[in-house]
This record gives sequence, structure tokens and C-alpha cells, in this order.
Amino acid sequence: MNGFYHPGRSLLHRMPAAAKLLILAVAVTVVAFLRSPEALGIALTITVLLYLIARIPPRLAGRVILPVFWVLLLAVPLNGWLVGWESALTMGIRVVTVVALAGLFTLTTTVSEVLGAVDTLLRPLPRVDADRVGLLLALTIRAIPLLGEIVGSVLEARRARGVDRSLRAIAVPVIVRALQSSDELGDALIARGVDD
Repeated sequence: MNGFYHPGRSLLHRMPAAAKLLILAVAVTVVAFLRSPEALGIALTITVLLYLIARIPPRLAGRVILPVFWVLLLAVPLNGWLVGWESALTMGIRVVTVVALAGLFTLTTTVSEVLGAVDTLLRPLPRVDADRVGLLLALTIRAIPLLGEIVGSVLEARRARGVDRSLRAIAVPVIVRALQSSDELGDALIARGVDD
């Protein structure tokens, strides 16, 4: 997540993370219930305006939103063929809008602010251990780039050795290294007293 954070002094950057998280949840829920392409177009336009207000460079916005287009290249035509083109268009705009809103949150909020917001929102709940949820969220955020590093190093090693590019030749070392990393992490947590 820190890799996507874009420092700034805009209103969205200065807004408390807990408020942004609640607004994001409400906005995503509203977008999920919008049915017409026109209403979703308005939601997408508002999202673009928020990116402009936050002064997010187009290159960074593209990094956040572009991966979803690969999914939509398959999903929209398939949905159009099975259900109808208006439904496919609606689904496509909805997905882009939701991903863009989540991306805007990521680009304007640091990891520490997110963890603090989760802690603030969960503290009042009597049966929820906010510290454990915060730790789980922090580990998840850290695990995503770590897994990317593992995959990158396995691919680089395969390229250097000239070994075949079959899925098995890549997946097995990635899974083994991911399991080794998780064992090391588990041992480190136990050593620090974070266990049941």
C-alpha cells in the first residue's frame, strides 16, 4: 500500500483516515445499487473530479485502475453476449468506479493512518480485539508486496538459468518460498508473544 501512497496537501490527504474509510464504504455501497448507466456515469465523473482535487498524477491513477481493465476485456463482452450490452456497460462502469474510489483512498492514505483508523473504528466493539485485527491488516498489507518480491526473484532466477517457463516450474518455488516466509513470520510472532 505504501508503494501507491502519493504525498500531498489536498483536502482528501488531510481528511482523517477513519472518515475516509466510512465515506468509501458508503460510496461503494451506493455505487453497487446504482442501476442506470447515466447514474453510474455521474458517479464515475465525481470520482474523476476527486482525483483532480487530490492532484493525483494520471500515471499513478492509471497504475491503480489499469489492472481491472484486463478483467473487463473479458467480462464486458461476455456479459454483453449473455445478458445484454446495457447490463455489460453498467457492470463495467460500476467496477471501474469502485476500483477508482478504493484506489483514491490508497493514494491519499498511509498504511499507519489506515491501521489507526481501523483501530479507532473497532475499539468500541466489545467482542473484537482491535489490536489483533490491526496486526492482521498490517501483515496482509506487508504480505502482498512480499509475495510480489518472491515471484519476481523466482522469475529472475528462472530467466538466468534458462529453465523452462512452465507454470509448475514457477509455482512450486514460489509456494515453497512463501511457506518458508510464513513459517519465519510465525516463529517471529511467537517469539514476541503474539499467540493464543
